[in-house]
Amino acid sequence: MTKSQLIEVLAKEENITLKIAEVVVNTTFSSIENALINGDRVEIRGIGSFKVKEYKEYKGRNPKTGEVIKVKPKKLPFFKVGKELKERVDK
Repeated sequence: MTKSQLIEVLAKEENITLKIAEVVVNTTFSSIENALINGDRVEIRGIGSFKVKEYKEYKGRNPKTGEVIKVKPKKLPFFKVGKELKERVDK
């Protein structure tokens, strides 16, 4: 499902305009993004949780040349699926 499809489903299910549904979806995603940028964890009960994982610097290899390279430390968003969703999907 794409973002635009989600907006269409929301508008239809809640009997609201596409514009209002778009604002709701954009506000929700923006709020999650801002929380992660600020280092907060976001939990959506029954679905899962988002958090930022920090990775330390490490040595890797260039797959083309085999040369050892230094990979800088980084932060990446991480989603952990909730137990309820995992069980519903695995029926």
